[in-house]
Parts: sequence; C-alpha cells; structure tokens
Amino acid sequence: MSLRESLESRRFVITTELEPPKGTDLTGFLAAAARLKGKVHGINVTDNQRATMRLSSVGGACALAREGLEPILQLTCRDRNRLALQADLLTAWVLGVRNVLAMTGDPVGAGDHPAAKPVFDLSSAALLETIGKLNSGQDAAGNALEGSTDFFCGATVNPCIEPLEPELQRFEEKIAAGARFFQTQAIYDPGAFRRFIKSARTPSVYIIAGLIPLRSVKMAEFLNEKVPGITVPREMIERLRKSPDPVETGLEIASELVDELRNLCQGIHLMPVGRENGFAILERLALVK
Repeated sequence: MSLRESLESRRFVITTELEPPKGTDLTGFLAAAARLKGKVHGINVTDNQRATMRLSSVGGACALAREGLEPILQLTCRDRNRLALQADLLTAWVLGVRNVLAMTGDPVGAGDHPAAKPVFDLSSAALLETIGKLNSGQDAAGNALEGSTDFFCGATVNPCIEPLEPELQRFEEKIAAGARFFQTQAIYDPGAFRRFIKSARTPSVYIIAGLIPLRSVKMAEFLNEKVPGITVPREMIERLRKSPDPVETGLEIASELVDELRNLCQGIHLMPVGRENGFAILERLALVK
C-alpha cells in the first residue's frame, strides 16, 4: 500500500529517512533500507542534507523504488533552478517515485562545499505549485507535457517554534500551493504541538509528527541550543542524566511521546540522526500493518 493510500485510509503511518552514500557504493544504503521493509510506510531520501554533497536524492529514491520500497523524494530549492527541478521530477516519476517532499534546503555555508553558490530560484511553496502543474500535464511555463505526473506532495513545518504566527502563515501558503502532507520538526512538547494543531487549519492535510529518540544529555542540550523550534523539557534531560542507560531511557521517552501524539496527528516521522540504533524504536511501536 502506498503512503497516499495509507493516509487516505486513515492508517497511523510511520515514515523515516536515509541519507544516500557519499559516493557510488549503495551497499550500506540498500541494506539499511531492506531492514526497514515492512516496518515503515515510507522512507525519505535526503537531498544533500546539511549541505553535504552525496548521491542525489533522485538516484537514492529511484534505487529504493526499484527494490520495492516506498521512497519519499526530498527535493530542495537550494541547488537547482526551475529547469533542473522539473527535469529531476520527471525523471523520478518515470523511474517509479510517487512521493515528493518540497524543502528550502540548509544554507551552503553549513556543509562541505562552503564556496558553492546557492540557487533558490524557487521557494518551497513555488516548488509545490510547479509540481502541481506537472501533475496537471504542464511545465512551470505552461507548456504541455508528453505525459504528466501524479505526485503525492508534502512539505515541512516547525510547529513548536516561537513566534508561531510566521510559521502558521508559511504552513497555510504551502497548503494553498498543493501540500497534502506535512512532516514536522522533532516534537518533545506535546502541549506545544497541541496548540499548533488547534491554531492551524489542518482538516485538509495529514500531519506526520517528527521524532528523534534521545541518546544522551549532551544530545538533548545540543538540540535545545542549536536547533530552532526544538525544546527538550528539563525533566526529560534530568531523566536522562539520572539513568544508568540513557539510550534505553531515550527509547522509553520516545515511546511515551508517540502515545501522547498519536491522537493529535496522522503519523510519526522517525529521524535517527545518522545512528542505525535509532531505528530500535520501530520494534517497540510495531504500528505498521
């Protein structure tokens, strides 16, 4: 069953993400994906995440589709103009990719090619509108296509950031541009997420709440200090500090968060932050049917 079908049939979904390799060896990438088969409803393939050069997300997503998995193509506006974005989307569709997550992209200065020139020809909302045109059989300039796409379009939202009003405005713009589902920044405060859900007009879209299992006090404090919109409560940090096994405690916290969030959203997006053991939470959730 596709991600779209799962959400439309009101299943509670689990998605996660994998980074393509920095090179041409797909062995580890495909092995990790194989271990996720049957445990998630979709796998994001990141697009030069943290502005670090890797195999393209189009290549990675197409490789997963070839293996019978359900890829979610992350596509950022940072690296391509509208011609290249559309060409990559058509290529992905022809090779079996059906889901797209439109993103702005991390600043190039944060990555391993700081001298690279950012493009940003389109905003993420404009990219969603462009995908909508491809779905209707036209390119961004209104020219007819020889065969259209039918992408299931998604975007991102940061529901716990302060102030919330500008984020709500961007959220509404992305819905108007064609986003059908949203994956969020990691949630550690269900109360703040509940306020977002009440403030946002969400009946027409599916919200998949972000989850990063904590591994240590250092990790929790890093998220608080460096990642906008993430607040790990002090009681969670103290719980990790007092634990003889912080990784196990982090998994317990993650399971508790899922229990609190599942009545507020339509799924969970697991972000393991580069550690394969981050997928251990999937064994506890056992939500994929």
